Amino acid sequence: MKFRVNRDVLADAVAWVARALPSRPTLPVLSGLLLEADEEDLVISAFDYDVSARVSIEAVVAEPGRALIPGRILAEITRSLPGEAVEVVTDASEAVLTCGSAEFGLLTMPVEDFPALPQMPPRIGAVGGGIFATAVGQVAPAASRDESLPMLTGIRVDIFGEGVTMAATDRYRIAAREFGWRPERPDVTAAAMVPARVLVDVARSLRGGEVSMALGDGIAGFESVGRSTTVRLLDEQFIDYRSRLTDDWSIRADVRTAPFIDAIKRVALVAERNTAVRLSFEQGQVLIQAGGGDIGRGTEVVEAELSGDDLQIAFQSQFLLDGLSGVETEFVRLNMESPSRPALITEVPGDAAPAFRYLVMSLRLT
Repeated sequence: MKFRVNRDVLADAVAWVARALPSRPTLPVLSGLLLEADEEDLVISAFDYDVSARVSIEAVVAEPGRALIPGRILAEITRSLPGEAVEVVTDASEAVLTCGSAEFGLLTMPVEDFPALPQMPPRIGAVGGGIFATAVGQVAPAASRDESLPMLTGIRVDIFGEGVTMAATDRYRIAAREFGWRPERPDVTAAAMVPARVLVDVARSLRGGEVSMALGDGIAGFESVGRSTTVRLLDEQFIDYRSRLTDDWSIRADVRTAPFIDAIKRVALVAERNTAVRLSFEQGQVLIQAGGGDIGRGTEVVEAELSGDDLQIAFQSQFLLDGLSGVETEFVRLNMESPSRPALITEVPGDAAPAFRYLVMSLRLT
C-alpha cells in the first residue's frame, strides 16, 4: 500500500476514528486502526464489537492495499506532524510514514485478524447536525455513569413519523427533548436505547451538514459528511418518562436564564460537594442561598415572575445547572408544587409546548 494525503485531513480523520478505540481492548488487534486505500480514497476504521467508526478521505493512491496500525500512537504522530503532505508506504510488517524530514516506521498488526465491521442498517431519517447536537447535549447530562445499570446509561430515542424525542434519566432527574426531522417514511415508528457516551461523541463530531440515522438488527447507525458510526443498542426497557413530565403544577416562576445560571454558579462556590442550593421564591424575586458550613455562605437575588404561593425549595447545584443549561430561550420556567416534590424546568416559548423538559428531584430543606 502506498498513498499521499494532506496532513491536516489525515490528522483530523485519524483523531475522529481513534475516539472509538477501546481503552482496554479484549484483543490486541482492536487497538488498531484499519487503513484501506483504493484507487481514489483512503478509508480509516475502528471497531471493538460494540462501536465502529469509519471515515473516508481523499488521497493520491499509488498502490491500493490494507494495513492495521496501532491507533493511539498513529493519532499522536499525525497530530504532531509538520504542515506538509504525508506519505504512507507499507512494506512487510512495517508502515513507514513520511512528512517533510520526519519519518516514522510503525509495526503493523495482522490485518486478517481484524473483525469485519457491521453493515450500516437501513436509513430511517435525517436531521440537521446542529439540531441533533443540541438535543443530545440537553439530555445526555441526565444519563447515569453507573455501568451496573446499563438501562440508565443510555439515551432513549422514540420516533413517531416526523417527530423524535430523546430522553435520559439517572433516577434523580429526567431530561427530554423533542425535535422534528425528515423521515424516510411518514408513518415510521421506532424506539431504541443508544449508549449516551456514543451519542455524545457522534454529536460532537457530526455537527456539519445533515445527520442520517439508521436502525436494524439491534444496531443504530449515524452518518454525516463521510463519517459513519454504528453502535450496538442497549435493552429497550425504559421508564415511562412522558407521564412524569406532564403533571399539573400550582406554582410557576419565570426567570431570565443567563442571570439565573450565573447567580447559581457564584453562590454555589461556597457550597460543599453534594450540598443544596436553596431557592426562595416570592413575588418579583428569587433568593439564592448556599453554604453555611466550614467554607462560608453566599446569597444573591434575581428578578423572577411568580405565579402561585411563595415557596422555598432546594436542589443539588450541579443537577439544577445541568437543567438550566439546556434551556435555549431568554426565560426559563420552573414548575413546582411543594418543597418535597420534584420541579419541572422548561423553556418559555410562548404558546407552543416546550421542546425541552427537565424534571429534577428536590432536596430536604435543613
